[in-house]
Amino acid sequence: MTDEGVMVREEVPDRARTFERLSEDQLSASYRLAAVLLRDRIEAEDAVQDALVRAWRGWPRLRDPARFESWFQRILVNGCHDRLRQRKHWARVAQLPERSGPDEHGRSDERAALRQALESLSVDQRVVVVLRYFGDLTMEQIAERTDSRVGTVKSRLHHGLRALRAAYEAAGRIPAEVDR
Repeated sequence: MTDEGVMVREEVPDRARTFERLSEDQLSASYRLAAVLLRDRIEAEDAVQDALVRAWRGWPRLRDPARFESWFQRILVNGCHDRLRQRKHWARVAQLPERSGPDEHGRSDERAALRQALESLSVDQRVVVVLRYFGDLTMEQIAERTDSRVGTVKSRLHHGLRALRAAYEAAGRIPAEVDR
């Protein structure tokens, strides 16, 4: 057995504890992100679980644990993206995680309109819009997590927002006070 083999074996408990701590910190946000992207609670749980398994398998290759969050989100987003690509029909897509009753402004119908508008987006557009507005990420962070260029992210966001606006207009949901 080589010295490296012994070293790796000795580091495993510490590495496992570090992985566990870092991944636990990401679970709630990861589930919410997957639920918004996939529109299905059960599938979101499966996607997060799959991402955790992939992350654990790739964990030895992550050189900087400080970059765990973006690395793990990239794995999760790619997994969600693959799942969305595999779907043949949007009709079977379930709802966003719901709070009971209307939101703090009394607009449960607005959430339903947003869900429907998000469903009208392409997979790439939905991923970028969700990461930007639900994940509150910068263009650079989104590019890193989707393995895209910043210009591509900006283009997808621009076209996605135009498509959202068109979906809202088609549903008669654009408020009169909103200027173009």
